[in-house]
Order: sequence, then structure tokens, then C-alpha cells
Amino acid sequence: SQDWKARLKIPPADTRYKTEDVTATKGNEFEDYFLKRELLMGIYEKGFERPSPIQEESIPIALTGSDILARAKNGTGKTAAFCIPALEKIDQDNNVIQVVILVPTRELALQTSQVCKELGKHLQIQVMVTTGGTSLKDDIMRLYQPVHLLVGTPGRILDLAKKGVCIMKDCSMLVMDEADKLLSPEFQPSIEQLIHFLPTNRQILMFSATFPVTVKDFKDRYLHKPYVINLMDELTLKGITQFYAFVEERQKVHCLNTLFSKLQINQSIIFCNSVNRVELLAKKITELGYSCFYIHAKMLQDHRNRVFHDFRNGACRNLVCTDLFTRGIDIQAVNVVINFDFPKNSETYLHRVGRSGRFGHLGLAVNLITYEDRFNLYRIEQELGTEIKQIPPQIDQAIYCR
Repeated sequence: SQDWKARLKIPPADTRYKTEDVTATKGNEFEDYFLKRELLMGIYEKGFERPSPIQEESIPIALTGSDILARAKNGTGKTAAFCIPALEKIDQDNNVIQVVILVPTRELALQTSQVCKELGKHLQIQVMVTTGGTSLKDDIMRLYQPVHLLVGTPGRILDLAKKGVCIMKDCSMLVMDEADKLLSPEFQPSIEQLIHFLPTNRQILMFSATFPVTVKDFKDRYLHKPYVINLMDELTLKGITQFYAFVEERQKVHCLNTLFSKLQINQSIIFCNSVNRVELLAKKITELGYSCFYIHAKMLQDHRNRVFHDFRNGACRNLVCTDLFTRGIDIQAVNVVINFDFPKNSETYLHRVGRSGRFGHLGLAVNLITYEDRFNLYRIEQELGTEIKQIPPQIDQAIYCR
């Protein structure tokens, strides 16, 4: 009997253009997962028509009780990918905490709990949010009432667990959203302690946009035969030859001039660590007689788009910028990337230098390293498992020119 569907208050369909990470589905329906009818009602009333790719991958696996490590970016329906199985598995007649969702920030905690409440509005499931910076007393009072699903930041939940008010011995599911951030030095110790408050047969779902070493280590230690989902193009350093040159800060422009005269540059991107350094360097490069565009975070978006578009179309050979491209730059013609200022962490380095594996282009990365950068250089090499060699006097064109 499908008459319950006719009575739903469904919002108007979203007809905006969607990218492939949201549309490349297998064509499943939410009803294929045999969810509780009340949950389906919440799903449809929230405006979800069909599961997105990350939901198709994770919902059925999560419902079987398996651990999951999923790589997906924000805006792909990731929150519902774990909220739906969580809500399905909660027994609303059993007034204990059955699911804990850990997130790195207060904003994300509020947002996630809101999604849980909206999806579960026809279920009698009690959702609680707790984050640092709010009254501990209120949280303790709230925990004397029934809570089935707890969303919050690690430090605060650990606090409540240690005080004996947040009882997690019956919690069968732990979700870690933005796991890469949750496993940063700031949170990792809290999370490792928190896990000891959970039963041994718990299920862990980890969602992360990047898979740094910390995430891989955590998976090996705490997840049991996890199902790995990867819906992102890996950025790769394959085909990119990486060099470093030790320089003093004041020699950098001179060194860049030498690189320009010696290298066979098709197009190059030069990264600086601050907005004003971008403008100053672009001016210097122009004075040296090379054509150069620049973009940085303080420019208006449509101006940035225009410059980037012109650069992509080959209007200019060199582009100076700050870290605007959050994912690798897939401009086919760029064969040289220069880190005029060396980045602070491996993720930024990978985003600057790496390419989506689809193209398999050859390229060259040159890093100008000052005395202060030397530890970072070593650390980034270690974390990315890559080799950055000292720059030789002559570079063979075959390694970076087609």
C-alpha cells in the first residue's frame, strides 16, 4: 500500500545543475534498503528523491554492521549517508545512547544534528548535541533524559563520559565525520580514550575528504575488516619530478629569474603564502620582462575567474597565486609548478603539486627552501612517501616536456 507516499509534504524538486559526484549513481531507490516507513517519510520530506553515489555505497554496507572508511567531499550527501543507517538501527524503545557522531566543530555538530532531526522527525528518536564552549551543567541535566543519538565534539563527549554521565556501553555505532580533522593532534588523544568507553563489538564509520597517514593508522588499529569507499579522484605525484633549492629569502627572486631562463616552461604556476607577496612577486616578474598574471583570495570572485579563464586559454605564461585551488590544478599546459614560498603541510603541498591521475602528465615542481623550511621539507617527504631531490645544474627536458 503506497498511499502513505501520497500524503507526504514533499518540497519542490531541485532542478539546478549537479556535478558527477552527485549524479553518477547506480539508480538505486531509498525503498530498496527496506528502511522503516517513518524514516522513508522523513527522507522524502527532506527533498531527497534518490540516493547519491556516497549514499548508495555506504547505506547498504552500514546496515549490515560492517565498518566503513569512506572518502567523499562535502556537498555529496555525505551526512545522510551515515545518518540514515544510524536512524534505521536505533531502537527507540531502548533509552540508551546507541549512536555517537563525532565532528570537529560546533557548527558541524549543529548542522549534523539538524539533519538527524529532520530525517528522523517521524521517529521517536531523541537527538542531543554537545560541544565545548557551552554549559556543562545543561548537558549533564540533559543526559538524565533519554538520548538515543549523541552528536558532538570529542573533547566534550570524553569529558561527559569520564564524569560517568554519558554512558556509552550500549553504543553500537560510532561515526567520525571529517576524520582527517578529528585525527589531528588536537583531537586524536581524546578519540583514542573515547573508544575505550564503547563496547568491543561496536561499528565504526569514518568519512574523510583526505586519507592522510593518521587516518590509515587509525583504520588499521581500530576498524575491523573495513569496507573502503573512494569516490574522489586521487591526487597523485606520479609523473612529477620534484626538486628543492636551498636559498636565502633575499635570493628568491634571483633564483626564480635563473629558473625562468633555464627551464623550458610551457606554462607555470608560482605559489606564495600570502596575498601581498603574490602582488609583489607578480610585479617583480613583470619587471624581469616575463608575462605574468596573479590571483589571490582578496580579489573578487569574478575577477579571479576571468584571470584564471584567460590563463587556462594560454593568454599568459605564468600565474602567481595563493592556495586557492583546493584540488590539483588540471590545466594541461602547466608543466612547471614553483613553490616560491614552501607550504606548511603535506596536504597543501599535494594540492599545489599533485594532479588528478586521469591525465598522467609530466611535470616539474621546484621548491625554494629557506633555513626555516628544512624540517617541513623532510616532514612532507615522509608524510607523502615521496622524494624531493636537490636541484641539479642541468635538468633533462624529457622529464617535464612532452
